[in-house]
Amino acid sequence: MSAVLDLPVAATTTVAATRPLLSRAHDQRLRAMYRSAGWPCLDSIEIDLLAAGLLERVAQRSGPECLRVTDEGLRHLSATLNRNRAALDEHEALVERIADQQVRNGRIAFRGLTLLGKPGEAWLHLRPDVYSIANTTVEDYVEPVIHEIKVKRADLKADLKKADKRAGYLALASQCWYVLADGVGDADDVPPECGVMRATADAIQMLRPAPHRPVRLGFSHWMALAKADRYRSLADPMPLL
Repeated sequence: MSAVLDLPVAATTTVAATRPLLSRAHDQRLRAMYRSAGWPCLDSIEIDLLAAGLLERVAQRSGPECLRVTDEGLRHLSATLNRNRAALDEHEALVERIADQQVRNGRIAFRGLTLLGKPGEAWLHLRPDVYSIANTTVEDYVEPVIHEIKVKRADLKADLKKADKRAGYLALASQCWYVLADGVGDADDVPPECGVMRATADAIQMLRPAPHRPVRLGFSHWMALAKADRYRSLADPMPLL
């Protein structure tokens, strides 16, 4: 008699009903399997996907067996894509709110601007969500500010692990802010060198002010600003050229 048949009925039911908890790594592997020939890696991620019914083993006439995404796996991928699209739409909407706020404050704002920075030994291409400078002709009064937008808790936690990226931001801005969608996090989640705001449907609330530091932009940064398109909105006090 097999070991499974020797188990009590209640224990057998509990084991069968347990579904693995799936993470972003599982979703990434499932997408990779959908795009590939399905050669197995034989690791714990695939064990979870097989146990969840999102992958199935397929025997071949010649050669080793391969893996194939099941219909349930396709439904899971579709649901994941829809959640990601919704999060992206929410992120872009909050980015626009912050950029509009900076414009209303008389600043010049940029979205998706790429700046080159070297906070450590390696050069980094830094892409803050919103980068703004004061509308002034005096270099000492430019006061560049970075706003980093987070609408998902997992994205915030992953970003906070990138100390080199944060150091790069701090080297390019007089102030660096994290703007968190409601429920994503609190001020205690963010290192003290950055300010924290919370965005609700009705308002943007400051949870902790950002420390101010003097920063002078380099020539390459001014060239990047000169080539970039500034953010424009109906609230823009400066005429369109």
